[in-house]
Amino acid sequence: MKSKPKGAYAQAGVDISAADKTKDLIKDLVRPTFGPEVLTDIGHFGAFFKLRQYTDPVLVSSADGVGTKLKLAVLMEKHDTVGMDLVNHCTNDILCCGASPLFMLDYVGLGKLQPHTVAAIVSGLARACRAVDCALIGGETAEMPGMYKAADYDLVGFIVGVVEKAKVISGENIVEGDIVLGLPSSGLHTNGYSLVRKIFGIDRDAISLKMIYPELGRTLGEALLQPHRCYHNELKPFLDELHGLAHITGGGLVGNIPRILPAGCSAQIDRASWQVPAIFELVQKRGSLKDEEMYRVFNMGIGMVAICGQEAAGKMLSSLADARQIGKIVKANGSERVIIQ
Repeated sequence: MKSKPKGAYAQAGVDISAADKTKDLIKDLVRPTFGPEVLTDIGHFGAFFKLRQYTDPVLVSSADGVGTKLKLAVLMEKHDTVGMDLVNHCTNDILCCGASPLFMLDYVGLGKLQPHTVAAIVSGLARACRAVDCALIGGETAEMPGMYKAADYDLVGFIVGVVEKAKVISGENIVEGDIVLGLPSSGLHTNGYSLVRKIFGIDRDAISLKMIYPELGRTLGEALLQPHRCYHNELKPFLDELHGLAHITGGGLVGNIPRILPAGCSAQIDRASWQVPAIFELVQKRGSLKDEEMYRVFNMGIGMVAICGQEAAGKMLSSLADARQIGKIVKANGSERVIIQ
């Protein structure tokens, strides 16, 4: 039996039937993230969300991507965690303003639309959204042959959250003497992968991802693909007492803490107050990188910084098992905003 001839669009590399199949696969993944605030089903031209139970709401939005960590997902043929990376990264960003997520939209651009690959990506998105009570309200999948190689794709997310205006966390209440707390990261999160890929020659030889390193207790690929940690549920009970929050992403501690510091304040960080995870030590050794560059590129084991007074710090340290005091706020002396000792 002869196969049905392909249409002109399919011959150009865009398969509409694959797009339809993809939509069918993801419907059951997305709907469980909907609450009563979501007023439209999947497939409408726009998504409706009804804002409830707020007196003076401020909407907080953010957009981000997963970066070249996606190259590892493609090489390892494991796509069910990168969606978690995306949701958790975006959620952490708006958390720094005191906001909780309402809804999220995603964009996936691919060289060739593989329905089961997209379904795996969306399964991670949905799982992370459910964990923070966020609706995965819409998205877009674009098959673009010629723009991406067949197996490659890009993944981007757009999140909208809300906070009462009186409870916005801006950093303006940070004062000298405040305590700097750190919450551990789960690894590289979503930053520094271009450098890591170069150091280990991953693009030339993906076999390196399958190598087991005793210090990691698993393969390099497993350690590098560890999902970005989300801090929302742990920190939400303490938001009213926090003076500032900094999500430690690209730029590390020295690049992100200054974003919330008021004039006249610096953060003094004690690098001996936490154990730097083995993955960073391995990267530094293999790449012969200086400490200064490591602390500017990577989170070095601290994924979120919380700044607060002594009393609030005591509560958090007793309630959050892996929180630790990593420094304090001091009077600025010169232009150095973060002093790592």
